[in-house]
Amino acid sequence: MPDPIEGGCLCGACRYTSTGEILNIRACHCHRCQKATGAAFYARVMVPLESVAMSGPVGWCGSDGDVRRGFCQNCGTSLFSERQSAGTVGLSMGSIDTPDRYAPQEHIWTSSKQEWLRLDDGKPQYAKGPPV
Repeated sequence: MPDPIEGGCLCGACRYTSTGEILNIRACHCHRCQKATGAAFYARVMVPLESVAMSGPVGWCGSDGDVRRGFCQNCGTSLFSERQSAGTVGLSMGSIDTPDRYAPQEHIWTSSKQEWLRLDDGKPQYAKGPPV
């Protein structure tokens, strides 16, 4: 069994734990992720949806397609991106208690990345989504 991933929001009202296997770790540079997080990219750890226990005043907002994004209703911290059809949830890297344990394995949607951002970490980069 993998070590649990624990995290929460800035004000401490929302908490989560995942005991599932990590499916992938990516940094997404698409405009929707930039808007949703208010950052240059969205770094997240993807795990099975059923492996995550959430508590607190989590709010949800529809994004695109079947993706919805979870956030703390008190402080606004971006916590999750959930795709129910795939049974997955992305845990926002910034909300994880020990984010240094994880590093993106690849960058996706680099065709939309911020022009000033230089990606020189040697990780694979895809102009759109990852190859199937």
